[in-house]
Amino acid sequence: MLKKVLKISGIILVVLIAALFAIPYFFKDQIKAKIVEAINESVDAKVSFADADLSLFKNFPNATVSIEKLAIINKAPFEGDTLVSLGELNLKMSIKELFKGKEEPLNIQGITSENGLINIIFNKDGVGNFDIALKDQEKTEKEDENSKPLSLKIQEYKIENFTFRYTDQGSKIKMVIDSLNHEGTGDFTNSKLDLTTKSTAKVSLDMDKINYMKNVSLTLDAVLGIDLDQSKYTFKENKALINQLPLEFDGFIQMVEAGQVYDLKFKTPTSSFTNFLGLIPSAYAAGLDGVKTTGDFTVEGFAKGQLTDTTVPKFNIAIASHNASFQYPNLPKSVENIVIDTKIINETGILNDTYVNLDKLSFKIDQDVFSAKANVKNITENPFVNAALKGTINLANLSKAYPIKMDKPLAGILKADVTTQFDMASVEKSQYENIKNAGTMSLSGFKYTDENNKSMNISTALVEFDPGKINLKQFNATTGKSDLAINGILENFYGFMFKKQELRGNFNMSSNQLAVDDFMTSGEPATTTKEAKPSEAMKIPAFLNCTLNAKANTVLYDNLKLTAVSGKLIIKDEKATLENFKTSIFGGTIGVNGTVSTKEKVPTFAMNLGFNQVDIAQTFTQLEMMKKIAPLAGIVNGKLNSTIKLNGNLDAKELTPDLKSITGDLFGQFLSTTINANNSTLLKSLGSNIKFIDVNKLNLNDIKAALTFENGKVNVKPFDIKYQDIKATIGGTHGFDQTMNYNVKLDVPAKYLGSEANAFIAKMSPADAAKLENIPINALISGNFSNPKITTDTKAAVNSLTTQLVNQQKEKLTKQGTSALTDLINKNTKSKDTTKAAATTKETTTQETTKKAGELLNGLFKKKK
Repeated sequence: MLKKVLKISGIILVVLIAALFAIPYFFKDQIKAKIVEAINESVDAKVSFADADLSLFKNFPNATVSIEKLAIINKAPFEGDTLVSLGELNLKMSIKELFKGKEEPLNIQGITSENGLINIIFNKDGVGNFDIALKDQEKTEKEDENSKPLSLKIQEYKIENFTFRYTDQGSKIKMVIDSLNHEGTGDFTNSKLDLTTKSTAKVSLDMDKINYMKNVSLTLDAVLGIDLDQSKYTFKENKALINQLPLEFDGFIQMVEAGQVYDLKFKTPTSSFTNFLGLIPSAYAAGLDGVKTTGDFTVEGFAKGQLTDTTVPKFNIAIASHNASFQYPNLPKSVENIVIDTKIINETGILNDTYVNLDKLSFKIDQDVFSAKANVKNITENPFVNAALKGTINLANLSKAYPIKMDKPLAGILKADVTTQFDMASVEKSQYENIKNAGTMSLSGFKYTDENNKSMNISTALVEFDPGKINLKQFNATTGKSDLAINGILENFYGFMFKKQELRGNFNMSSNQLAVDDFMTSGEPATTTKEAKPSEAMKIPAFLNCTLNAKANTVLYDNLKLTAVSGKLIIKDEKATLENFKTSIFGGTIGVNGTVSTKEKVPTFAMNLGFNQVDIAQTFTQLEMMKKIAPLAGIVNGKLNSTIKLNGNLDAKELTPDLKSITGDLFGQFLSTTINANNSTLLKSLGSNIKFIDVNKLNLNDIKAALTFENGKVNVKPFDIKYQDIKATIGGTHGFDQTMNYNVKLDVPAKYLGSEANAFIAKMSPADAAKLENIPINALISGNFSNPKITTDTKAAVNSLTTQLVNQQKEKLTKQGTSALTDLINKNTKSKDTTKAAATTKETTTQETTKKAGELLNGLFKKKK
């Protein structure tokens, strides 16, 4: 009996488990239909989801409906904007909900979601993108209630890793709540409930391009009393942290037809100055354990009134500290006499009437006192700023008083005595007459060393604040092997700082020695635990619009040493333009005009270069690009005049030319040149194949050559050179990979065809010898520069010489007859052939002459044994 019971129980258990797996498949389509129906009957937007699934195991005995990659995309006037995007949405419900009819609503008990985005936008007309409800209001409330495919009876909910974006294009407010995690537990089946919540997030806030908060960490654990009938939410037990600053809230928020009603109060639960240290952003913050503090720091305020389309709650936030101090353990310095008196106030409920008064901020380290004050009003329409800085800071003391996260300590003395008044409209319109600046700021003895052990030493920097501009009176610095002296003017510093406008300026720079490598970024050095971090692509800043007139006695660039460097550098629109850049190098001078642009993904350049009297050996040894264009290093000695136009792509990290991409042309003239053929496999091979030319005696003086290059190929337009009374025309192509294809056309007098040719010519009458034309000989050069292949057209040369000799003999035959021709041949043949030769016809004469010519030329293109 027991066995039967166990057996039956086992069968039932298996059936139940199988059912738990099978049921989701039976109801999957029904769930999808319910979701689609709920969406279509509710929103006027493009809604999509990747899949909908059902599980009976996640929250057993309840069922879980999972929706993957749900997205709601706006229609006009926000066409294409994402309103909501959810990586995963899970709906928890009773299993019995699965067996309801098609027209019955599903009751949802719990909601969880991950990796979501909520993107709220108000356009300039005040229209919000979240208003996507269907506008058909003809249904009665009863009909509407009966038609609901989903019904919310939530008891718990949770969202993880959400991003909330709020953008008001009219008031230019942008808020981002990132890394948002929030969960709540409460019974929403009751009209009144206590909702227990936990929230963490990072908040950033920008107003009219001014950043007020950046990734400020927020934590809030609170019990909210919720009255659903009154739409009222009351803070009961709560604990909030802004970074590490604790705050307590009291009061309520209530939703009304016009908007929301606020009646909130908040304050720091304690007055210790430790509260202020906890407010410092986490990127710069240090632990608070063991910190000794005196004095107080409090934050207190309220918000009361309605938030509507035209009003905000009146509010007053007071931040205060009186005669406070702090000292971190194991640090030798303390910060004393700290006074903070700041108020943010709105007394009318109109947002633009908000004003900020930083009446005093001051502190003391050792004997150095620094203070600041500022007032800001009209914050949304046209912020007006009135500020002042005065005091001295020894930068070396900062890391001695606060554990700043730096690899190397700072050093230097900063002094300021500056006042400024300006409004943002004047800044934006460059109405400098409305900007009032006065005073000076200086930095001396500044020393900084980065993580790559590169150091910057500023001996003196002096800035003078004038109405409408900032005058850099003096800047003297050294770094590595370089020294700099700069002065000049910044025209719109505030437009750059507050309105993200381009930074305009005009500067003069001089240097005794400038090593370019001192200013190049490099990757993170390798350690035993990680590989070197690759350097980032170099980029010309988009915000720069300035001109730099530069002079340097010496510039060190890679392996080059440039002297007497001068020129103008214009930086604008992510492009650097060189004008009239000149330098002495390689025993001559080089002039450069051109541009480098990093605006596109692949940087580009376009340059015009002028070489004047530069040494050929140095130029073609030390400039990689010139090596590829013409491999003359060690072969040709002398001077070069040349103009080069080229453009192409640059390596993104080092901004050096990508040789395979460059196109352009070169025109050059050789001056006072000599040839060292022993250093050239090509010239030695050419001399071996054409033995009547001594390549070491080639004269390239005043030779002018024109080249073009594209796609890694150099095309040399045909040019002429003279060797004694031999004319040679050279042209062809070679690649940056050293492969080549050249044609050398020689116009050779017959006397250079060897002793046999000269003996033959000597037996001719002077008149006949003078009639011989030069012999055209072609040499084809292929292979590469280290292993050339040379072929000559012997047969064509033979034909040319044969044709000339035969034509001469034909002419003589006409004038002298057959006997004269027989006598001529007899004189040039062996005695045993005399009888035979005398009996030959004109055809025999032609064959013999051809044979003689062939023997002469075959000897020409073979080495003597």
